[in-house]
Amino acid sequence: MYFLEDMVLSLKSDALKVSRKFAKGSSSNTSDAILAIVLKSLEVDKAEDVVQIDLRGKSQIGDFMVICSGRSVRQVSSISEKLKDRLKEELGIISKLEGKETGDWVLVDTGDVIIHIFRPEVREFYQLDQMWLEATASTQSKV
Repeated sequence: MYFLEDMVLSLKSDALKVSRKFAKGSSSNTSDAILAIVLKSLEVDKAEDVVQIDLRGKSQIGDFMVICSGRSVRQVSSISEKLKDRLKEELGIISKLEGKETGDWVLVDTGDVIIHIFRPEVREFYQLDQMWLEATASTQSKV
């Protein structure tokens, strides 16, 4: 009984520490911190053709989008899993992964930063980076 109670109190304490950590800065600072960890993680895991798109003020889906490639199904899955682990370890962020089972296109959603990890052929087919870069450029020119 005491073990369960101690565990619950410990989890509440950890959650409070994380919420205090993020309450100190604005959401922009939080998304900038997430982005920095994402970019570093992608570099360490040798992701290729990394594109960063600033969505602040242009879309409600997040502050940044990052698109990159892995050379194989195994590398795409590995990059996404290691990224998820680093975000949890360094910022206490639990991110969602979609598509890891197939490894062709994995979406990592942190809330403020959305990361797309593709195999090169799949990335070429969807051309997601082209679409978003054109959309954000047209938004900037209209303002």
